[in-house]
Amino acid sequence: MAKNKIKKEELEDLQAKVININNLQYKLGALEIEKNKVLQSYDVAKTELKTLQLALKEVYGGVSIDVNDGSIKKIEEVDEQTNKKN
Repeated sequence: MAKNKIKKEELEDLQAKVININNLQYKLGALEIEKNKVLQSYDVAKTELKTLQLALKEVYGGVSIDVNDGSIKKIEEVDEQTNKKN
């Protein structure tokens, strides 16, 4: 005759493992949500930087700006003809 229930220790072990899996799945979901929030913030930051760069380009022209001290260097436009190989 088959038993109707598993042993108490087996049940407790089974329940603990299922609870652990459920907790880990919850944490993975929370991490995925946080990841999406960070990615959205990153995209916003990139867009804001690009907007500022375009505004600075309108004011100062084609320059390189040192982000540490704000100094400006003109970007020398390279003549494409000098870069062509004969």
